[in-house]
Amino acid sequence: MNVIEKILASHTEEAAIHPGMIVKVGLDYVMANDATACLAIDIFKNELLADRVYDPGKVILCMDHYTPSSSIAAADSHNKMRAFAGEQRLRYVYDGQGVCHQLMMEHHVRPGQLIIGADSHTCTYGALGALATGMGSTDVAVAWKEGRIWMKVPEAVRITVTGTWPAYVQAKDLILKIIGDLTAKGATYKALCFDGPAVRALGISERMTLSNMAIEAGAKFAYIQPDDRTEAFLQGAGRSEYPVVVDDEDAEYERSLEYDISNLAPQIAYPHSVDNVGDITAFAGLALDELFLGACTNGRYEDLAVAAAILKGKKIAGGVRFLVTPASNAVYLRALASGLIATFIECGAMIGTPGCSACFGGTGGILGKGERLLTTANRNFKGRVGSPDSEIYLASPAVVAASAISGCITDPRRILQ
Repeated sequence: MNVIEKILASHTEEAAIHPGMIVKVGLDYVMANDATACLAIDIFKNELLADRVYDPGKVILCMDHYTPSSSIAAADSHNKMRAFAGEQRLRYVYDGQGVCHQLMMEHHVRPGQLIIGADSHTCTYGALGALATGMGSTDVAVAWKEGRIWMKVPEAVRITVTGTWPAYVQAKDLILKIIGDLTAKGATYKALCFDGPAVRALGISERMTLSNMAIEAGAKFAYIQPDDRTEAFLQGAGRSEYPVVVDDEDAEYERSLEYDISNLAPQIAYPHSVDNVGDITAFAGLALDELFLGACTNGRYEDLAVAAAILKGKKIAGGVRFLVTPASNAVYLRALASGLIATFIECGAMIGTPGCSACFGGTGGILGKGERLLTTANRNFKGRVGSPDSEIYLASPAVVAASAISGCITDPRRILQ
């Protein structure tokens, strides 16, 4: 078996499994956020007629999409979640402390775990060698009650990345390139396994970016084999105990893809699909109205540091808005202590409360008719951040920072020559 099959098998009563099998799997954690939890609560109580969750230490609630409350409906949803958490005596409830996926990585995820979340970007946790996937509110409600769920064992695709990372080219550029090649349906219900020396050269933050966007090609799981960087991250988080799972010698993959990033240019995903991807040269000079640095894709300290280095001592262009939102309170505090927040404020940026912010359009940063947004988020669907007559472009933190200075889409390699 390959590592995907072995981790899934370890959560079943099966000795061996293979792609296409339907298996019942036990779960290490079940997560829901304020965009999804209330529907799951209704199903749990009114349709399943359940009284107690299977384990109050493994059911996790996060309030991040509409935090701080952006409407009466949002406030009511938050109160419903708080009441449910109290009734069930849930051990982990994150009430406005950051994006759910960032918090899960900071506090909970370990290699070899199997986790589901009522959010499509739960696949982020593959950056630490866990299997994690998004599911709907009905599945999540069943998992709250039973502690297990059924899954089909997916085929696995190995993506080997070689070469040396060019200056100001980041993991975001690589994953956009891969999604553009695979298309939005090209990895449907498959596991994308990232490996190779160029992946090993990435820190956990950038590995999270790779894993986070696997769903945009339709993937069930993302996975990166744990190594010394994983170990260092987990030790720093106080999580030193975890299994080491590796491929069998005769493990099989559906197919293998290879990428050499030595000559990769910054990439842009243009409206209105994530697989509409092109080299930045095709979009250079396109005027912008708003820029956003943040989200579970690129709101970590390392992302903020890359952008701040470009913006240090400079001002954003007149007529544009620049929103910066740390992915969690921990990221915010670190950025504050190191001076990054001061750099952003001095250049003219607005700092947001840790959470989903302008990625989802549930709180601030809403676009008006005809406006253009350049964002480090993971989706550019029509109307996702306000008006359906606006345009959303996806890019890396380096591209967003360089573009904030000029007011138009700008290659950071040119502005810093």
